[in-house]
Amino acid sequence: MIIKSQDQVSQVPVDMEGAVDVKVQVMLGPSDHAPTMAMRIFELAPSGHTPFHTHAFEHEVMILTGSIAVVTPEGDIPVKPGDVVLVMANEPHQFKNVSDTQNARFMCLVPIAYQT
Repeated sequence: MIIKSQDQVSQVPVDMEGAVDVKVQVMLGPSDHAPTMAMRIFELAPSGHTPFHTHAFEHEVMILTGSIAVVTPEGDIPVKPGDVVLVMANEPHQFKNVSDTQNARFMCLVPIAYQT
């Protein structure tokens, strides 16, 4: 069993084309020998966003803090702390902080085989 606190995990910038002012903490993942899932917490600076992208796996997201919009081909969908989002495989999406003054955070779970 592994138990740790978020303040024990380093935040690193997301180095992915299209990402703007995004940091990630890998709370549980390959370095913990997690066999199936990776748990990550993303922090978006004011007006920051992940890339608009797709991938070959589903992932589950829980909004932790801030004002976030999930960007889809059909438009932006506002979400709030406590909301959850299921992004299906190959579904185009982006997470965008709609505040220009406060950070926003969300937790994301992905299959360990796809954790980068």
